[in-house]
Amino acid sequence: MKKISVIVFITSAIGLAACSDIRRDPGSVYMPDMAYSRAYETYAARDSSLFSTDEKRTDDKIFYNNMPVAGTIARGEEIPFPLKKDAPGDTTNYIAAKAITNPLPPLDDAQMKEAERQYLINCGICHGPKLNGNGPLYKDGSGPYPAKPATLVGDVKYESMPEGQMFYSITYGKNLMGSYASQLTRDQRWAIIHYIKSKQAKTVAPAVTDSTASAKK
Repeated sequence: MKKISVIVFITSAIGLAACSDIRRDPGSVYMPDMAYSRAYETYAARDSSLFSTDEKRTDDKIFYNNMPVAGTIARGEEIPFPLKKDAPGDTTNYIAAKAITNPLPPLDDAQMKEAERQYLINCGICHGPKLNGNGPLYKDGSGPYPAKPATLVGDVKYESMPEGQMFYSITYGKNLMGSYASQLTRDQRWAIIHYIKSKQAKTVAPAVTDSTASAKK
């Protein structure tokens, strides 16, 4: 019993001695860059003082702006768009977008239904479920938005608009319409354009048929 008491006393003494001086320094680390992450200043402005004369980063100052590398394509964004947003007052790329065709093949029934769903969620509030520009925000002029949005079906301007130009507008925004690049993937944007064009075709086709029939008479 006496031996047990001595052992307990010695063990307790060693424990107290070990805890009396807490060591904050872990000592030498073999590969510190792998053990500890380098802290970045998010959104820090680029400053030449952060770099040495040969533009190499120094050990204690790092430039980091949280932006992806140029040309990076996000997961699920398999179809890159080759045109950048025009500078204010410039329409060069907007006009060039006319030559870009829809890279997605024609949609099957399930895909068309999904495209319609995405349209109603993201576009219908302005352009209306019937694509006539009479969505809940306009509501025959009694809604909170005073200007009528574009009439996608029933206006020759938009019925004749090339798909690439539509994509440009959805991606970067146009006039009072903002960008939907953060809400819709590229595939979803192109699919919605397929849906819009399918609705436009249904209104254009009868007119062509009638004129053709008249010409035969």
